[in-house]
Amino acid sequence: MALPVTPTKPVAIDRTNPKILHIVGDKKMGGVKSTLGGLVNSELAELFDFTVSSIASDPTLRENWRSQPDLIVCHHPLRLKVLPHLILMKWLNPHAKVLIHEHGYSQGYETYNVKAIARFHTMLKIFYGLADQVAAISQAQGNWMLKNRLVAAEKLKVITQCPPLQRFFEVAPKPVGKSLVLAAYGRFCEHKGFDVLIKALQQTSDLPVQLKLAGEGLLEAELRQLAAGLPNVEFVGRVDDVPYFLQTCDAVVIPSRWEAWGNVCLEAKAAGRPVIASDVDGLTEQVQNCGLLVPPDDPTKLAEAIAHLVSLPAEQLETWGRNGRNAVQGSNERYLAEWKTLFQEVLAG
Repeated sequence: MALPVTPTKPVAIDRTNPKILHIVGDKKMGGVKSTLGGLVNSELAELFDFTVSSIASDPTLRENWRSQPDLIVCHHPLRLKVLPHLILMKWLNPHAKVLIHEHGYSQGYETYNVKAIARFHTMLKIFYGLADQVAAISQAQGNWMLKNRLVAAEKLKVITQCPPLQRFFEVAPKPVGKSLVLAAYGRFCEHKGFDVLIKALQQTSDLPVQLKLAGEGLLEAELRQLAAGLPNVEFVGRVDDVPYFLQTCDAVVIPSRWEAWGNVCLEAKAAGRPVIASDVDGLTEQVQNCGLLVPPDDPTKLAEAIAHLVSLPAEQLETWGRNGRNAVQGSNERYLAEWKTLFQEVLAG
């Protein structure tokens, strides 16, 4: 005889995604914003509930602190005034994991900006010690952390930074005209070294070279004054459509004094443009058979590199452009896959 079947209610399955709260310094344009935007708006948003809040100005930050995130990712530049915020977030959410994504500090940054190195290192050790995981954006940055014993090796993960690149891959090759058109873009600040580039152009005034300098910032008036009398330097203002801007140029110059990674180099390579970059931090590891490296803060060496670029046959520039583009194929996909794995590992505890 068949046993009677007792009706049962369907078992409710919790499909709630883990909550990940990203803390940033501000929401202005820049490498951090473009890269983080590419992350939180990617297919990973189907697996994780992302929220982005700014310590600087976001009125919803305290509400987000109390939203019981499973993971707090700190992108904010690490300074002592940030420490109470991080401690409070952890106190309000004792179950939450903490991941520090280090965007800015590097050996180059330390060389130019830090006088009390022991104090600086102690501060970083405190922050990194509070975190369950620390993510570096370049191998050079990770090596600097380990060399100075700022973080335990088992807590460090290197994920080379990569914003969305699809539109850069769509930039078409450009035949070189009568003048070699150089592009440089970013914030007008000491960090980016555009004053070094303009001084280099002063030494190459007899060469068929044109510079398109895009961006804005506190040093704009100073840079314009430095470029006065140079007819081959054009200030084009803020550029929101960078792929379109690169379509008009033959090569990209990145004269940064320090650069933990350098999205500009990655974008130039994806656009198929050869580069001249400073031999610092994350830029060094990016320039492999796709352009030239020069010492930072050295206008004469940069001028020599520009002159060498002008002397090269068009075929060499095309080869470097292809090499760069081939090197970054699939970079964004790998970047997202590595973050997916890291999020899952940290959340798993």
